[in-house]
Amino acid sequence: MAIHQPSVHALYPELEPRTPLEIARALAKEFALTAIERDHLGGTPKEQRDAIRASGLLAMAIPAQYGGLGADWQQTLQAIREFAKADSSLAHVFGFQHLMLATVRLFSQPDQWERWFEQTARLQWFWGNALNPLDTRTVSRPFSHWREFSGKKSFCSGALDSEMLIASATEQSDGALVIAALPTGRSGITVIQDWDNIGQRQTDSGSVNFEKVRVETHEVLADPGPLSTPFSCLRPLVAQLILTNIYLGIAEGAFEDARQYTLHEARPWQGADVASTDADPYILGHYGDFWVGLESTRALCDLAATRLDEAWSKGNLLSDVERGHVAVSISTAKVMATRVGLDITSRMFEVAGSRATHAGLRLDRHWRNLRTHTLHDPLDYKIKELGQWALKQQYPTPTFYS
Repeated sequence: MAIHQPSVHALYPELEPRTPLEIARALAKEFALTAIERDHLGGTPKEQRDAIRASGLLAMAIPAQYGGLGADWQQTLQAIREFAKADSSLAHVFGFQHLMLATVRLFSQPDQWERWFEQTARLQWFWGNALNPLDTRTVSRPFSHWREFSGKKSFCSGALDSEMLIASATEQSDGALVIAALPTGRSGITVIQDWDNIGQRQTDSGSVNFEKVRVETHEVLADPGPLSTPFSCLRPLVAQLILTNIYLGIAEGAFEDARQYTLHEARPWQGADVASTDADPYILGHYGDFWVGLESTRALCDLAATRLDEAWSKGNLLSDVERGHVAVSISTAKVMATRVGLDITSRMFEVAGSRATHAGLRLDRHWRNLRTHTLHDPLDYKIKELGQWALKQQYPTPTFYS
């Protein structure tokens, strides 16, 4: 039975948004009011997740014929970026919502994904992630008309307080990857609250334990499954571009926090011979660098989103070359977003001054969040792939992560 959720207007009666992007901006403005405190607390942002549920944005990218808002990737990624400016943890779980839905769309047949799309839109389902092929501790054992998953998974972002999970296991007989869509509340599934990292502190990216969990045949995403067609190979690219827009949003949020502090709180250096910090030529030089980096990253992210939308619209007609073109574009944007983001979230203190390091401001959360995220996918390997393209015109080979 579906649990009734209050509307977004009941939770935040002052909000009167119209478009999905306006809804995201309005929610992000509210989330920003408690982001510092919640970063300190960690745990699950239950109230904020319920506000996202009530907003209808969980179905943002679901086509209208299944009850969704019918947004394309460009619009959905912009919404993710808006959340990341205010709270990158909420941007993370919101982004992974759409990654999980993309996973069922790309890896399963219409009689599977159409049903899940309709139920997600109608029942306001949150999808969590227990899909981590590098963690092979969960084993799949086949029976006559079903499977059993047993074992543990790590880095399960958004699993807590979700209605559905995308989970993976390793086939006991041959080590093949098995992926399934499962109700989070199914018997044998336990979400463990063991996430306590320096950043992304409210993504609940801890562990999930599977204890003899029954997996029905119709819940397995096997046709076409992962990496079987150029279209199904878009899944890792969707993941990469979602993360890239989170990185950009973090950088934009850090920039705005630094800007406000420089204008209203920072004091000029004693030897600067200027009346105010905003007249210091070195401070202005830093902000010029920040702006060039952000504008360049925004342009690359938007170009990558446009190319992803073009590829997505081709469906099963997508070619290997077209998929490779999208991969190069997304990797380029991700390298830029990572470098610019780490630069701004570190150098922001050079334009704010020593008082900006006060623990109560928690301005370091921007760097902590970005550093935590970017270590999961080493930049060196992305640059190597781009080098192969630049020198030898070789597109990146599709894997589960690129």
